[in-house]
Amino acid sequence: MEMPGIVDNRSTVMEKPQTFDIERIMQMIPHRYPFLMIDRIVDVVADKTATGIKNVSINEHYFQGHFPRQAVMPGVLLIEAMAQTAAVLVVHTLGAAFEGKLVYFMSVDNCRFRRPVVPGDQLHVLVTKDRNRGMIWKFAGEIKVDGNVVADATFAAMIRDA
Repeated sequence: MEMPGIVDNRSTVMEKPQTFDIERIMQMIPHRYPFLMIDRIVDVVADKTATGIKNVSINEHYFQGHFPRQAVMPGVLLIEAMAQTAAVLVVHTLGAAFEGKLVYFMSVDNCRFRRPVVPGDQLHVLVTKDRNRGMIWKFAGEIKVDGNVVADATFAAMIRDA
């Protein structure tokens, strides 16, 4: 379905996967420290998939209270990392006119946390587009550390003007 004024970057030709550094990510989505949950995007293919990378450090602000004696990354922030990775995928798919727009959660389903994420872990946040209709998008997300799944969920989001 074509929408007036929207540039569609999707192509029938196989797109070469791209990588985005932190500077490019910050151009694409409005999140900033301390709530920017991805450091890099690798293997992004418009309208299909993207993988976010997050290097988890003991210096993260949330470890001061979660938990002082045994640092564990909050599960809701793992879901947020999935959402931010998906937001970059949406902006990459729709084009520059959508940079900086807000992507709001609509639902999170079948979320599972399989093991704690701790300082020193490197998250590989894989999101795959399931479908979209207009500005509503649905994704499957999975986070791995050292090749092992630590969290997964399906979620829906809507893109809006900031």
